[in-house]
Amino acid sequence: MSIEVSNLVKAYGSQRAVNDLTFRVNRGEIVGFLGPNGAGKSTTMKMITGYLQPDAGTVRVCGLDVQQNPVAVRQKIGYLPESNALYSDLYVREYLGFLAELHRLPQRRAAVEWAIETVGLKPEANKKIHQLSKGYKQRVGIAAALLHDPEVLILDEPTSGLDPNQIIEIREVIRRQGANKTVLFSSHILQEVEAICDRVLIINKGGLVANDLLSNLQQAGHNQTVQVRFRESLEPAWLERLPGVQQVYASSPRQWELTCSDPEAVRQALLRLALEQQLNIEALQSGSNSLEEIFRQLTAAPAESPL
Repeated sequence: MSIEVSNLVKAYGSQRAVNDLTFRVNRGEIVGFLGPNGAGKSTTMKMITGYLQPDAGTVRVCGLDVQQNPVAVRQKIGYLPESNALYSDLYVREYLGFLAELHRLPQRRAAVEWAIETVGLKPEANKKIHQLSKGYKQRVGIAAALLHDPEVLILDEPTSGLDPNQIIEIREVIRRQGANKTVLFSSHILQEVEAICDRVLIINKGGLVANDLLSNLQQAGHNQTVQVRFRESLEPAWLERLPGVQQVYASSPRQWELTCSDPEAVRQALLRLALEQQLNIEALQSGSNSLEEIFRQLTAAPAESPL
């Protein structure tokens, strides 16, 4: 087991930023760590890396307790913080060379060139960091995290500031690194998580609300949908009355999406409706909601009562 988080707690005053959090991430896994702003993601990542001490609970990385072995743990972790603080007056190679010295790497120049090549920094490697775009500064931070070839990567918003082409490139970097490392990364770009991860962790108000394979979450009862298109226009009440239908969304008076717990039963009910009312179904298919919809359902705040 590469990362073990057990009953982790961190409070700021009377507010618990992380509340009794427990999860594990195995070697060779790329796990998306999701939650709304203020849910406790960055705080949790700082505690995993040893930059912040928990109020209660334990974190083990590669079998080592983070609080008891902070230096040894940091040698095993590559960390890209959300802020990505860099020495802006240094050249890219100069900065990475400085980090290679801190890590006491035996082949420092080779390690620097490998990191530059891996994250696609070569075109900008001879510039000072303050001359780089935000996207290339982000690549410098990722190169710094990879430089010492760690066993575990903790990446807090790794694609922040990147354009769509750069996002695809960094996605491939993360995927390749996940073949033999443990990767835990947070992102607000949920399409990226869907493209890279098999498993996701979702936290809300400091607590874990989902920890499962993405495919399982998409197939869970509350995430099933049926899409149907009629030749005729319909009133929503016709579909809302069908057994098993939870919600009805209209793309047009002819195109509908039905949320349900049993797609097959709803499909059969739609066929019976069409037969009884002499309606013509032009398209009918089942599907699962996107990660965005799952995220929204699990983290949405309850509606406030009117004053």
